[in-house]
Amino acid sequence: MRISKMGMKNVKLSNLDEMYPAQDILMQTNQIKQYGSGVYAYDNIPLKVQDNIEEIIKKHFNKADCIEVQMPLIQQADIWKRSGRYDKYLEDGVTMITETDKGTYCLAPTAEEAITVFVENRITSHKQLPAAFYQIGPKFRNEIRNRGYLLRGREFLMFDLYSFDKDEQSMMETYNRIRETYFKTFAELGIDIVAVAADNGSMGGKNSEEIMALSRIGEDTILFDEETKQGLNVEVLEKENAEQYLADQYNISDVKKLSERKAVELGHIFALGTKYTETMGVSFIDAENNSKPFYMGCYGIGVSRVLGIIYENNVIKENDKIVGFSLPLAVTPYYLYIISTDKKADVAENLYNEFENKNIDDIEEEAENYITLTDDEGQDISFEIIGTADYEGHTYAVMIPFDEEDDEVVILEMIPADEPDQVEFLSVDDDVLLGEIFEEFKKNYSGEYEFE
Repeated sequence: MRISKMGMKNVKLSNLDEMYPAQDILMQTNQIKQYGSGVYAYDNIPLKVQDNIEEIIKKHFNKADCIEVQMPLIQQADIWKRSGRYDKYLEDGVTMITETDKGTYCLAPTAEEAITVFVENRITSHKQLPAAFYQIGPKFRNEIRNRGYLLRGREFLMFDLYSFDKDEQSMMETYNRIRETYFKTFAELGIDIVAVAADNGSMGGKNSEEIMALSRIGEDTILFDEETKQGLNVEVLEKENAEQYLADQYNISDVKKLSERKAVELGHIFALGTKYTETMGVSFIDAENNSKPFYMGCYGIGVSRVLGIIYENNVIKENDKIVGFSLPLAVTPYYLYIISTDKKADVAENLYNEFENKNIDDIEEEAENYITLTDDEGQDISFEIIGTADYEGHTYAVMIPFDEEDDEVVILEMIPADEPDQVEFLSVDDDVLLGEIFEEFKKNYSGEYEFE
């Protein structure tokens, strides 16, 4: 990919949003564009990060024996009326609807009704259970308060999974298996999550947990036990016999150990029971040849929210000033950022093509702004570098020297703010440039790529 074709802005950052600085950088540099309250378009860079998030989610849930499907984005009002939720969602102003000569349709805010109709007459026997289906796609909710850029929008990308079991015990076994998959998924995404017991709200069902990330930008306040890593809603302390409840349910013997922490909700998981299948009349035949309603679970991840929190969690600071971000290797948009001048264009082009041929994503740019770096021996080495490198979250930047006679190449590892700055100088000539860089990549991407 060549950055000159993207139309990104190389700007001097100013007046960054104090609450959401990373996403403000995305706005100021044209990486996301707002079309209205809670509605955004993505440039190639954040879109690739989001694609990488999706692939990690799919990988883990495919391993957990979940099946990817796709539900319609436009859903007939009739199926919502069949579950009894249509009037409630309409009254709350959440659902966006459109009237046509063919009837009334909803822009899908969620898909419990659609997936239940999908399973009807498809999964008919207890021998086919348990079954779990998921999708990743747009959702639409008429949020009253759109805030936090990608964290709460009217249109957003969501992972939603629905499980079907023969009885309550099986439902909870599936619930726990999928819950565990959440922790594996977010661990690879570089996000520490906490499962917080929550109210089921309009979803209904037996029990639920919010999947939250502890964060300085959190809208919610939770109670957190550092020792057990258990999260709880603050309302739990308002319960009668709260201390006994905490001891019985969560093995927390000392309420004083709980501290209040800010957190962001990234997902929600529900054990629904038979709420939807009974209401909608969807059933299977059990081992005794009786018709029984399915026990359902539903599980969501706000993919757009995860994208936003990954950017906010990985800002780079210089002199206490936020200057960009460096994203985790698992989701980085491009592994390598190649910077050169026209005098060294052939070197940069060779490097770019070699990585492209190996299906390793890299991005190339002829830079216009000068900087000077100093090597370990105190010698100044001149380079040209483009300011957008720090704005894009790449893992490595390779800078081809500005001076023709200078055969050194610098690999600059852009690191998150809580680690020390590190610049590694590799003294190489053009003939061994690729070998040096490939060796560096071998250390970090062992088993992921094949290198010559």
